[in-house]
Amino acid sequence: MDITWYGHSCFRVVERGYATVVTDPFDASLGYEPLRLKADLVTVSHDAPGHSYLAGVKGVTHVIQGPGEYEIGGVFIIGVATYDQTREVPRRNVVYVLDYNTLTVAHLGDLDHVPSQSMIDALGPVDIALVPVGGGSGLSSGQAAEVISLLEPSIVIPMHFQTPDLRGLELDPVDRFLKEMGLNSIETQAMLRIAPGVLPEQTQVVLLDYQR
Repeated sequence: MDITWYGHSCFRVVERGYATVVTDPFDASLGYEPLRLKADLVTVSHDAPGHSYLAGVKGVTHVIQGPGEYEIGGVFIIGVATYDQTREVPRRNVVYVLDYNTLTVAHLGDLDHVPSQSMIDALGPVDIALVPVGGGSGLSSGQAAEVISLLEPSIVIPMHFQTPDLRGLELDPVDRFLKEMGLNSIETQAMLRIAPGVLPEQTQVVLLDYQR
C-alpha cells in the first residue's frame, strides 16, 4: 500500500487490486499546488472548499460524503458522523475507515474533539490513522495525542497543520504534536509504503512531505 499526502487533509491511497482513494481534495484557496489527481473514489469529510473540491480529481466513479457502510472496488468503507456536543451549533464531520482486508486506514477529517468510546468502538481496529493535529477546526496537538491513545493505531500520519505553503488558515506547526508524542523531530518521507504483516508493534509517527 502507498499513501501520499498532498497537503492539508488530502491523501491518495493506492493498493494493487483495489480502488484508488483520494480523501478531502482541496481547491486553490489553501495555497497548495492545484490538485491533478486520478482516483476511483473520493471521500469527503465535510462540505468546505478545502475538503470537497471534486474537480481536482479525475476518473472518479464514486463520491462518499456521509456516514454509512460502502463497498467499492474491493474496499469496504465505514463512515461515522461526529458532532461536538459542547458547541452551540454542532459541526458535522465524517470519519472514514478504509478496510483493505489486510490493512485498515482511518481518515479523521476535521475531527475537533475527543470522541466517545462508543464512536471509537464503531470505527473498529485501525492500523493507520490520518490525524489532524494543528488545531483550528481540527484537533489540537494535545487532543490528537489523546485520540491516538484511544485508537491505538500502529502508524499515525499527522495532517491539517501549518506548512510553508498553507495560506488563509492559522494552524499550529507539526512540532507541537511531535512534542506531545515525545518526539523532538523526525525525518519526512515522500510517501508511506507499507505491506501487510510488517506493522510496528508500538505506535509509530510517520511524517510525510506534501507532494507538489
